[in-house]
Amino acid sequence: MYKEAINKIKPKLEKTIDYLKNELLGLQAGRATPSLIENLEINAYGQKMLLKELAAIQVPEPRLIVIRPWDREIITNIVAAIRESKIGISPVTEEDFIRLNIPPLSEERRKELVKIVNEKIEECKVSIRRSREEVWKEIQEMEKNKEITEDGRYKGKDELQKLIDEYNKKIDEIKKKKEEEIMTV
Repeated sequence: MYKEAINKIKPKLEKTIDYLKNELLGLQAGRATPSLIENLEINAYGQKMLLKELAAIQVPEPRLIVIRPWDREIITNIVAAIRESKIGISPVTEEDFIRLNIPPLSEERRKELVKIVNEKIEECKVSIRRSREEVWKEIQEMEKNKEITEDGRYKGKDELQKLIDEYNKKIDEIKKKKEEEIMTV
């Protein structure tokens, strides 16, 4: 009975891991890549839209990103969103496109990126803890309603914790890999 509750959160945990991977894609270590900015939310046409929906993003050189909006009217909105983001790159506006020159990473910027990685990791761990708490309450409720025994509750708690530990381990591996990527000169 408790296995159903545990299995129910697996997709949620997978989504959390996918979200983390996607978020960390944007934190590139000194290389120009569209994933650095393509998911930035831009205020355009009275709503929030992703940059990749509003412009062509090109990488003509290893340290240069060129953004060509399909509508020149939203260039200022794109520039504002880039400045507000935590990517730490100043946009240069040309007539009908925006240039982003990616500077080589300084030691200070590397440490800043590691700090951002740690913030995102913590967000994911909090999300996983919340999911665990929801299922744990469900398992306790099952025992209260006599759907499972006390032993069932303890088995459920152990299995739930094993699953959570497995996902926390995945998160730690992702974190370690990303930190190594950032700190490699």
